[in-house]
Amino acid sequence: MADTSHGPASFWTQADALLRKNLTFQKRNIKTNIRLIAFPFVLCLLLVLIQALVNHELDKPENKCGCSCVDTNGDGKCEKVCGLEFSDFDQAPTCPITSPPEWPPLLQIPNPDQRAVISDIIPYKDLPNESCKKTGSCPVTLLLTGNNKSLGGILAGNMFTSSFILNSSSTLDELTNSVLGSESMPQQNNFLDPAFYSGLPIYNVQRQCTQNSTFSVQVPVASTEVQEEVRCVQALNLWRNSSAEVNNQLYKGYRKGNSERKINEILAAYDFLNSNQNNFNMSIWYNSTFKNDSGNTAIGLLRVPRSVNLVSNAYLQFLKGPGTKMLFDFVKEMPKPGTETRLDFSSLLGPLFFSWVIIQLFPVVLASLVYEKQQRLRIMMKMHGLGDGPYWMISYAYFFTISSIYMLCFVAFGSAIGLKFFTLNDYSIQFVFYFIYINLQIALAFLAAAFFSNVKTATVVGYICVFGTGLLGGFLFEFFVEDTSFPRGWIIVFELYPGFSLHRGLYEFAQYSFTGDYLGTDGMRWRDLNDSKNGMKEVLIIMTVEWLLVLFVAYYVDQVVASGSGKSPLFFLQRFKKKRSSFRMPSLQRQESKAFVQTDKPDVCQEREKVEQLLLESNTSHSIICDDLKKVYPGRDGNPSKFAVRGLSLALPRGECFGMLGPNGAGKTSFISMMIGLTKPTSGTAFIQGLDIQTYMDEIYTSMGVCPQHDLLWDTLTGREHLLFYGRLKNLKGHSLTKAVEESLKGVNLFHGGVADKQAGKYSGGMKRRLSVAISLIGDPKVVYMDEPSTGLDPASRNSLWNVVKRAKQDRAIILTTHSMEEAEILCDRLGIFVDGSLQCIGNPKELKGRYGGSYVFTMTTSANHEEDVVNLVKGLSANANKIYHLSGTQKFELPKHEVRIADVFQAVENAKSRFTVFAWGLADTTLEDVFIKVARGAQAFNILS
Repeated sequence: MADTSHGPASFWTQADALLRKNLTFQKRNIKTNIRLIAFPFVLCLLLVLIQALVNHELDKPENKCGCSCVDTNGDGKCEKVCGLEFSDFDQAPTCPITSPPEWPPLLQIPNPDQRAVISDIIPYKDLPNESCKKTGSCPVTLLLTGNNKSLGGILAGNMFTSSFILNSSSTLDELTNSVLGSESMPQQNNFLDPAFYSGLPIYNVQRQCTQNSTFSVQVPVASTEVQEEVRCVQALNLWRNSSAEVNNQLYKGYRKGNSERKINEILAAYDFLNSNQNNFNMSIWYNSTFKNDSGNTAIGLLRVPRSVNLVSNAYLQFLKGPGTKMLFDFVKEMPKPGTETRLDFSSLLGPLFFSWVIIQLFPVVLASLVYEKQQRLRIMMKMHGLGDGPYWMISYAYFFTISSIYMLCFVAFGSAIGLKFFTLNDYSIQFVFYFIYINLQIALAFLAAAFFSNVKTATVVGYICVFGTGLLGGFLFEFFVEDTSFPRGWIIVFELYPGFSLHRGLYEFAQYSFTGDYLGTDGMRWRDLNDSKNGMKEVLIIMTVEWLLVLFVAYYVDQVVASGSGKSPLFFLQRFKKKRSSFRMPSLQRQESKAFVQTDKPDVCQEREKVEQLLLESNTSHSIICDDLKKVYPGRDGNPSKFAVRGLSLALPRGECFGMLGPNGAGKTSFISMMIGLTKPTSGTAFIQGLDIQTYMDEIYTSMGVCPQHDLLWDTLTGREHLLFYGRLKNLKGHSLTKAVEESLKGVNLFHGGVADKQAGKYSGGMKRRLSVAISLIGDPKVVYMDEPSTGLDPASRNSLWNVVKRAKQDRAIILTTHSMEEAEILCDRLGIFVDGSLQCIGNPKELKGRYGGSYVFTMTTSANHEEDVVNLVKGLSANANKIYHLSGTQKFELPKHEVRIADVFQAVENAKSRFTVFAWGLADTTLEDVFIKVARGAQAFNILS
């Protein structure tokens, strides 16, 4: 594995490595992508199916223009003729109308129980008493104001006649001579006025009603004649002193609190302004209740022309006398061709369904980001040299590309199957809208990922947002948008939530496509964005600002919270500060701590003094220098603080493998975590290749390799693809990269048998471990950390791994933690035994065995009745012998080396065999395991006593 490094990888090299890895990962998940894209396809097909079923019903004869067999030529043969005269009310709207009927002009009359009366809201005494509502005899009120009250009274008196008599033979032509009105809801055209077939009465507005003022007339509607009732209603003209007073009464009379029920309504209000005999200047207030302000066209026509005609006719009579009249005969619609009744369900259901289609990308992106965080793959990439810049650029571009392809397929498929929602609206507006929203959605996913550490939790929350946003948007927010009385400012506040912005934009597309399909016109165009009733412009502005803001906040939070050990909240100010030197002089605080460690073992104190001397030098060959490194975890729930690492000082030169031994919980992993940037030291620091881990961790990562305690791998990537990715991060290219990958795979016995090209998720535990070791060594890192690298390996693989590590340590510093004494003795140039956060001893294996193993271990097994003879034998060899084991005739003793000769031991055993039976015996030197147990027990006993 002697690959050659070419210096730290550049920004674009790192970006290329991550892009290649993501594309490979995406190729492995092709089935998941197909299922993802299939969701909008299935939804669009479902809308098409619903549309086809509805169209089938609408195409039935009872829903089309009525037809009949008519003898048009008098030859006795009938022909099928369709027209309004053969249609009922349901069929009439679809018929061609070459000569639209003439309808008398109408006023919009308030319902009898909603007409203005005296109340606590409108306490005017000239209004009628509320008791008239019980009898249905309330008049309709007109409010008058202006600069000339006398002129106003004259004009008001000229508006309505004192009486009007209709006979049973009255026709529509005669009805136009009276002032008529209706409480029915008007339609958007005048082909068929609902006032003449709705069953509601038609009102004849007069100055005074007589007892016999109700008549019935026959009105021709479509192919039938409808008998309509014409009732008299009195017009009550009331003067007000100012237009402000009129406006106040109109506003208060329209609604009471938040109630939708209209009370105290006024028929109309007239402000004569400065009108006089030479000048006619008017303002008219009218009821626009039946106009749909949230849509793009009026649902109901406004019945305003008759109000204008009344006051104009009254002024004309004021000038020319009562015999002069300006007649208003009728209103009528333009001719129309035959039409088909159609309901575009993609527009009706689009805001709800398509919200779900688009927002479902959010949990997909979120889960992917949280997966890398949960599996610690993000920090693994960072520890091998991937900078935040390339990671953000490629990850963002990667998710943006996937989202764009998804949206392109969605719009293209919807257009291909003919959904009006897509085909009628301008594609450029759709492009801008979807472009901005998917960018905002990706930025939100990056921000949300910082607050999740579990993929399942993030996924559940993400899909709750999907369905919750769609339902709240369709069944709550949409009602607010359509309610003209709801404050527009609050609509904007709602749209600050991105899901509601999306729903509002889809709602606008749906409104324009529905209307365009119904009227045969275009959908939304860029010019329509200037319409005050169109909310698309404000949605685009809100989403653009939020996208940039959320993206900035997400990056900031990632740097402070989610990126490795995190940075200071004011990290962006560091560039304005003078960078401190890599090495620093020992501070006074460090000097004060020396008294605390004077009781350390001489070898530990010597290592500390060596570190202090190295810190004073400007250049050094030591790759790793730990300076009084401490880690304290604060106490919780009443428990005391936990000292994981207590003032560790250590120096490693190039070419040395340092083994860290210690029992579980001793602090080895905490030490490694600080060195690789996973956690921050409580105090002290360390220098890697001369760079401080507190300040220059990003630079340190470029020359560092890590084999963590738990394998951090992508399940869907192969072993070769893992090494290619990490090799590129270490700036290996071309032939050098290929060679390094092959050597790495051969070195850890993963090259042959197709193992290298098998997905890592199918590896055994030992194979994953070997791959992790190979990853840590590829690219010639100068510093390598291996946390229990041989865990789970079989003897053959372990021996092969040891050979790899021995070759790799030639020109790099390696820190290795292990529980295998054999591994430590074979691989490590020096060992340190770590107990309860402190380094207890340090040295090479021979030194430690010599220092802590100054005794032989004598073992003998006899029958139980000769155990005392064995004890006497040992006492004869050494008076200071110490029994360390005794079970069923087997006894072990420690014999000080300086008191015992090996020849004497053999002689004593031979003599003992002549006196009693010896089943087995042995004499062994101290092993490293014995040293480890002795040091660990001694340190733990000391800590308990202290």
